[in-house]
Amino acid sequence: MRIIGFPGRYVQGPGALKSLPDMLTELGAQRPVLVSDDIVQAAVGPQLPPSLPRLRFGGECTREAVADLAGQAVALEADTLIALGGGKTIDTAKGVARTLGTRLVIVPSVASNDSPTSRLIVLYDDAHRLVAVDYLARNPDLVLVDTEVIVQAPLRFFRAGIGDAVSKRYEARQCALSGGKNFFGGRPPDVALVMAERCHAALAQYAPAALAAVSRKEVTLEVEAVIEATVLLSGLAFESGGLSLSHALLRGLTAIPALAEALHGEMVAYGSLVQLCLEARSDEERRAHASWLVGLGLPVTAAQLGARLSATEQQQVAELTMNAPYIGHFERPLTAADIAQAINAAEQIGQTALVG
Repeated sequence: MRIIGFPGRYVQGPGALKSLPDMLTELGAQRPVLVSDDIVQAAVGPQLPPSLPRLRFGGECTREAVADLAGQAVALEADTLIALGGGKTIDTAKGVARTLGTRLVIVPSVASNDSPTSRLIVLYDDAHRLVAVDYLARNPDLVLVDTEVIVQAPLRFFRAGIGDAVSKRYEARQCALSGGKNFFGGRPPDVALVMAERCHAALAQYAPAALAAVSRKEVTLEVEAVIEATVLLSGLAFESGGLSLSHALLRGLTAIPALAEALHGEMVAYGSLVQLCLEARSDEERRAHASWLVGLGLPVTAAQLGARLSATEQQQVAELTMNAPYIGHFERPLTAADIAQAINAAEQIGQTALVG
């Protein structure tokens, strides 16, 4: 069967946060509870109703953190969780909502990845190693994206969101070619591939101007278009279109301690170059992709992520990557040796692009 999923409602624009009280009323929320960390709370919290109870997120999305906040939410008799923050805050709130069966509202403070629209919950351990992916029963009830909030965040986060989105065109295509299943357990419908292509086209057209505008903390039409691509289109494309090697590689990269400070989208951008080195593409296409990433300020070598990988570490990353559930979403069966060879090839192409 072909299956696709969407959040209940998606709202984006400058000042969108002002509509939150009315949206909560429409949802029938009687006892909403906010989940945020201290930094985001200090920056954005004053724009929210002062009477809104808050659960403090400590910084890492672990099963222990989810269980702890779920216990606090029960004590508050919460019927709606509001996630205000970045990807880990969002995933932790998703975990709490899953545990308690409450409604869920997502208010991203950054556009660093496409987690807001999806029902996926990415869990880590205290050392920031990816350990599991859980699922909500349904997508978030509301995703509220205030673009004035987004542009106040550091530019690195906005750039990382672009990095997370650039892979979707290639990953959805490989999932479809391999007969793979999406995150709803069905075949990707054609519209998911259309969204992946539109996401890529929007980034190609608007990303440079949007990055320049965000560096000035300005909301422009280009910024709005890129946020729609990185949050909405990318999110719908990966969840309903499926993932492939670009994201599978995170199983290996997150296990390298020296790469712990790299953002999700930065690693995915690098992973997209590795994936193209495995696909039946010309060297010209691969070099063009690497040059495009360099132009956007995205990493094309492991050193840019935090460490030069030795041959042994490349092999370690490759072997761990084989454990990802969507490693089979590729036009031909892959081995750890294939992936290690692709990492090495990507490194050479990336280094050339940096000096060229």
